[in-house]
Amino acid sequence: MKVCGVDLKGNEATVCLVSLVDGLFHISDCRTRRLTLADTSAKGLKNFQSTFAKLVADYKIDAVIIRQRQSKGKFAGSAIGFKLEAAIELIEGLEVVVFNPTDIKESLRRNPIPVPFSDTGLKQFQETAFTTAYAWLMKRDSPSQKTS
Repeated sequence: MKVCGVDLKGNEATVCLVSLVDGLFHISDCRTRRLTLADTSAKGLKNFQSTFAKLVADYKIDAVIIRQRQSKGKFAGSAIGFKLEAAIELIEGLEVVVFNPTDIKESLRRNPIPVPFSDTGLKQFQETAFTTAYAWLMKRDSPSQKTS
């Protein structure tokens, strides 16, 4: 299964493509690392949405895993970030999961990343997107999550 981990900050969606086959993860090359919303109007959001949908189609992504952000408080996500999240969630036929940071930490505790992040070949700003995708894949693939 190939997933796209997404970390939303401000008007940017940082992405990382990760797949899991037979217990081994693979980081796929991608033509972009960030998608930026330049114009917050309806036209700009539709453009962002179509660009993201094209990325998903081109790379045959099965699911998009978005790191959940707080809706209020000191570390709350921005209004533009929530617009980006909604635009991604409304892409027709796309499985989107908003993954809670507590669940991410729990999954990483049970299934630590087997290599140092610096050895992945990703840029430092992609770390959150990568760990979100990796944690979800490992949680999904763990025997305790499967039903008979």
